[in-house]
Amino acid sequence: MLSAATSQPDSPGDRVLLRGTRGVKPVSPADGDDNRPALSVVIPSFNSAPWLPSTLVALASAIEAARIAVQVIVVDDGSTDDTADTVRRAAMSFPGAVELVQQPNRGRFLARWEGIDRASAELTLLLDSRVLIDSTALSHVFNDLGGAVAPRPWNAHVRMAPDAPLVGLFWDVPTHIFWGGYLRDPRPMDITKETFDSAPKGTTMFLAPTRVLRDAFRASWPSGDASLMSDDTTVLRWIAEAHPIRIDPGFSATYRPRTTVRGFASHSFLRGTLFVDSYAGTTLARSAVLILLALLPPVAALTVAALAILGRGAGALWLLGIIVALALLPLVPAAVNRCPKRSLLAYTCYLPVFVVPFWAGLVRGIVVHRAKFTRHVSSSESGGSEQETA
Repeated sequence: MLSAATSQPDSPGDRVLLRGTRGVKPVSPADGDDNRPALSVVIPSFNSAPWLPSTLVALASAIEAARIAVQVIVVDDGSTDDTADTVRRAAMSFPGAVELVQQPNRGRFLARWEGIDRASAELTLLLDSRVLIDSTALSHVFNDLGGAVAPRPWNAHVRMAPDAPLVGLFWDVPTHIFWGGYLRDPRPMDITKETFDSAPKGTTMFLAPTRVLRDAFRASWPSGDASLMSDDTTVLRWIAEAHPIRIDPGFSATYRPRTTVRGFASHSFLRGTLFVDSYAGTTLARSAVLILLALLPPVAALTVAALAILGRGAGALWLLGIIVALALLPLVPAAVNRCPKRSLLAYTCYLPVFVVPFWAGLVRGIVVHRAKFTRHVSSSESGGSEQETA
């Protein structure tokens, strides 16, 4: 096991091997060669009992359509619900072996690493527990691999579940702002160092050679609390430096977001911290923007309060109106980039819930990751310096 100055376990988690009753017969190439790639699937899970049964059913369909043999590793990252029992039940009808690894809660980065470290196949698919992989996704990739000189990393095209509660659609607006050029017209493209910020990416569903993932995780190893570290931006920047990442609507999935206001607020707090870890120190401009985002809300609030206390109510209302208008301004580019109408409504309704937790998480991130602000690097070096879908 890799050791580091973080909460990496000294010993591996408890492992249980579960075997399903359905078998998959891999198809051999016509020439009789049996070198069809095998696949390890790593599913990090925390309190995922409501989602895992359907996640594994969708994965089984994709595996059977591709007619490949797989190794599935579910890492139970200290769940307090019946995630482990759910995996045991689901594994009974799964087309292949399922390994259940149980460990104390250490965050998604280390949960993913635990699975990657155990992967025995040449290729590994990282799959989040809330994701429904399309039935043809693996067939699409393995057909491409058949003519490839060497396997390449693949980033999934991920859609938001259309029947998700309104609160779960909030993040669609930021996504359509940052990556509108791709989302206006989803098409196959390569994500490189130069195009890294041009398309949505993440480890929500990500396939790559196992050795590449291991190297990327080692290069991105956290020096502090891994749960407060962005679990994919640093890893993906490192990979994109050396290996173009393919994003393709043919390799796609559906993401089921959080469904409660409390869960959304808690996630917003964490996202604020991870946002800092993702971008602090990558460029001077980004570092400056992060500082401004932390300073402007309290300055604006104090200014409005001061105007009201001094009897300048009209000025306070005018300033408050400007602040609200600026906060809603992202709706315009998101709409231009074809963000769904329900997602625009979600942003409008839940922006008041989002602001304070995200700002608090941002401030925490600046404190926790303050050293990154002093390690500014040029864009040519940013790949090694710095991560749900919504």
